[in-house]
Amino acid sequence: MENLPELFDLSGRVAVVTGGAGLLGAEFCQTLAGAGASTVVADIDKAAADRTAASINERYAKQGVGSQRPANQAFAIQVDVSVEESVRNLMGETRAELGRLDILVNSAALNPKFDMRGERESDGEINPLSVEFEDFPLDTWNQALNVNLTGLFLCCQAAGKQMSVQGGGVIINVCSIYGLVGPDQRIYRRDGAQPQFKPVYYSVTKAGVLGLTSYLATYYAGKNIRVNALTPGGVNNDHDDEFLTAYAARTVMGRMAEKEEMNGALLFLASDASSYMTGGNLVVDGGWTAW
Repeated sequence: MENLPELFDLSGRVAVVTGGAGLLGAEFCQTLAGAGASTVVADIDKAAADRTAASINERYAKQGVGSQRPANQAFAIQVDVSVEESVRNLMGETRAELGRLDILVNSAALNPKFDMRGERESDGEINPLSVEFEDFPLDTWNQALNVNLTGLFLCCQAAGKQMSVQGGGVIINVCSIYGLVGPDQRIYRRDGAQPQFKPVYYSVTKAGVLGLTSYLATYYAGKNIRVNALTPGGVNNDHDDEFLTAYAARTVMGRMAEKEEMNGALLFLASDASSYMTGGNLVVDGGWTAW
């Protein structure tokens, strides 16, 4: 049997994580770097991406020798995944700086957090949680499709070109339990408060992520490019206590996930430990979809 730690070793590989400064994206960047990969923190928020990359580099700087940079150095690149030219620039900068692309993690997505403390509208924009389906704005729908689904399409397209040239790679598309089942809208209700809903675009785009994952896995058959989905359940992000209680009651494990609890699954999919897996969907949801 192979040495098990070697199966998870990403030394010498290059990873790009879109949404890399987000709640899960930043965790994924840290995990990939910890396994030895050079990591590109790609995010529309350049300042946040810079902070994430700096945190990684500070953590692993001791691995460098003299002026030689550590193999798992992180870089921050600004990207708007919904803009084709921006995605091309991301892949071009990655190739220019690091010479290749071995792992793409598509973690960028619009996903409004439910919290009664954040019920107010921000910057005059419509809160998508507060709009009933029958009145849901087309502009908000289109914006979400552009980021959550078209953005993923563009990133896979650009990465696939590079991976095809170099002879292989891994693509991981981050989905959601709401791409598998409909939202339980009851957990978003509060007595005496304005009704709130998980917006329609989130379920639809995440279901589309699974469809695209299956398509790409078969499209790249025989080309050494593996494409899988990672489907998290709800992740604790400083939600209010009432929401945490309502969510926990719907899960087998009786709680929301902590952000670091997706890291093992992500590393499995990114590494040779999952070498016989493509077109799959790894669900890490505390049993939400097991009922």
